[in-house]
Amino acid sequence: MDWVTNPEIWIGFFTLVALEIVLGIDNIIFISILVGKLPPAQRDRARKLGLAVALISRLLLLLALSWVVRLTEPMFEVFGQGISGRDLILILGGLFLLGKSVHEMHGSLEGESHHSEGKVASSFTSVIIQIMILDVVFSLDSVITAVGMVDELGVMIAAVIVSVIVMLVASGPISRFVDRHPSIKMLALSFLVLVGVVLIAEGFEQHISKGYIYFAMAFSLLVELLNIRVRGKAGRRKPVELRSRYETGDKAGSESPETPEPPVGRGASATQADEPAERGNPDKRADS
Repeated sequence: MDWVTNPEIWIGFFTLVALEIVLGIDNIIFISILVGKLPPAQRDRARKLGLAVALISRLLLLLALSWVVRLTEPMFEVFGQGISGRDLILILGGLFLLGKSVHEMHGSLEGESHHSEGKVASSFTSVIIQIMILDVVFSLDSVITAVGMVDELGVMIAAVIVSVIVMLVASGPISRFVDRHPSIKMLALSFLVLVGVVLIAEGFEQHISKGYIYFAMAFSLLVELLNIRVRGKAGRRKPVELRSRYETGDKAGSESPETPEPPVGRGASATQADEPAERGNPDKRADS
């Protein structure tokens, strides 16, 4: 019980929790983008399941510390550059994240508007599989950071659990905010492209400081929030609409074509033209 009165352990714990939350921002953004493709009834379940997988993968990697340490040893060389297991995972994960983000951008802007309802189950499965793949990449980076900061395994596990709980609470509001503002969604996809490039660079031992990346993200987000506020004050509260697989009832109703009304001028002229003809034709008056 010495850890209760040890200030160094508590400082390391809170510092690690803060770092784990910051490192988990990428994971939250990615999960928010993916669950947005599902029907509204399935989004909360997919988001919670994705974060549960993230927690399990982090804990398993922490318990397999000896294997994680061996991942940093070079396995082979490419152009004189040693590639370890960690480097290979980062490169493959970065390529997957880069390709997925670009694909989502294209699908949101120029993809098909509607898909058949028979693809709902397969879509849920594919979303969970994609979340699991990226969870391994983000968890590896998170665990390596934890191993480098704290020596006590119990402190690492507690910090990871607390950080995932915080991400679970924050993921819902973040996902709903991204869904309401398509410009934020495109900005988030741009962030993921940037993160994918950083992962590939780190896989080739080209370190890029995370501080620059997160500062660029925070500054871009602040500018876009100001733009949203300015557009709201100007009266243009309806955001641009991106193509989505599933539309809500309000959107579907608003996009239904309206029945065109007959031109007023034509109807009026036709009525005026019929009245003189009836007045001038006594047979028609008699028949009526």
